[in-house]
Amino acid sequence: MGREQWKKIWVGSAGNMVEWFDWFVYATFAVYFADSFFPEGNETANLMNTMGIFAVGFFMRPVGGWLLGRIGDRRGRKAALTLTVTLMSASAVLIAIAPTYDVAGYGGVAVLMVARLLQGLSVGGEYAASATYLTEASAPEKRGFASSFQYVSMTAGQLVGLGLQILLQRNMSEQALHSWGWRIPFVVGALGAGIVFYLRRSMLETEVYAESGAAEQQDRGTLKVLWQHRREAFLVMALTMGGTVAYYTYTTYLTKFLSKSAGMEKSTASLVSFCALFVFMCVQPLAGMLSDRIGRRPLLITFAIGSTFLTVPIMTMLRHADTFWPALGLALLALVVITGYTSINACVKAELFPTGIRALGVGLSYAVANALFGGTAEYVALWFKNAGAESGFYWYVAGCAAVSLIVYLTMRETRDIDLNRVAAVRDGKETSPAGATSVTPAS
Repeated sequence: MGREQWKKIWVGSAGNMVEWFDWFVYATFAVYFADSFFPEGNETANLMNTMGIFAVGFFMRPVGGWLLGRIGDRRGRKAALTLTVTLMSASAVLIAIAPTYDVAGYGGVAVLMVARLLQGLSVGGEYAASATYLTEASAPEKRGFASSFQYVSMTAGQLVGLGLQILLQRNMSEQALHSWGWRIPFVVGALGAGIVFYLRRSMLETEVYAESGAAEQQDRGTLKVLWQHRREAFLVMALTMGGTVAYYTYTTYLTKFLSKSAGMEKSTASLVSFCALFVFMCVQPLAGMLSDRIGRRPLLITFAIGSTFLTVPIMTMLRHADTFWPALGLALLALVVITGYTSINACVKAELFPTGIRALGVGLSYAVANALFGGTAEYVALWFKNAGAESGFYWYVAGCAAVSLIVYLTMRETRDIDLNRVAAVRDGKETSPAGATSVTPAS
């Protein structure tokens, strides 16, 4: 992999890290600010309300996937990536200065809601732009490896957030964290986004996009063209379902599950998450490299089988794992299984679409599935807990993985797709350049 390709991956990943730091610190610090924006009462209910706002951000992600995916296809990946980090910076500032319930009543909730809507818009576009950028910026035989850095950077952003949380927990009192300390990570996120904005202004466009001729297609990045690739779009939604539910279960929800359900100290729960996520981050490129050798489907199928049959026993044992080492071992097992999805899902989705519709096709399809399943995962988990049937959530996660397993078993391999193909649509029929390789999902 050449120096220029590494530069593209580095800049794209650095921005993705900051984007996801801002996105995830809302979830990781929710246990500290949940009571600040609502009247005193049931702690679990307040956390549910706060995570409900978290879920609202997910429902803006399809809008972000559409709007910024369109910009990515029409004006280039660089333009979309620069805009996403600008929106994220603005949302972080809003959360950092949001007034509490004691100061402004439900006015603070309104500010929080606007900030989460902006974050949803930004992250919805970030996924599409970074997935296409990282996939297109790499050599054909290295796409799995290069695209794995999307989840490396996503996890790094979460690790920085968790590391900051652990640092604050060890140097601030519980009262100070609940009072004002929770605002610190959002200030850090806003500053980081400003730095990444500067870096992304000088980033290079991918050669695949620049040389494909997609920029000259009048209908590029439109819903009309996406509809002509609706089978691929529905495939992206179906293969995302199980992966996104499992991912959010063992990342953003894990700390709260260990502290609220297993009775573990918050600081210990945060340390478990930090250590597990660090190992998880390190294995992403290894799995990506493996997919470049054996294909994408074997990894996806392994993930789905593991999640379908191991989720219930892992979550059941985690429920009773109130000390560090047993919890860490179980968390690592779950995250290693999920790696079969996370390490390659970006390139699999990007490989399904032609260049002129790639960012929109990936972004909108993924965002819809993520809003329906990933964004609601924590809320569903808390709903089951509040209803006194927490184990029902374990079966829900396993069921979502089972649905995706069916998709993985029936879809075709995408590893050898030629990203330089440019689909031209004339009179309702799609044509491709001679010699281009196309892919059609199996029925």
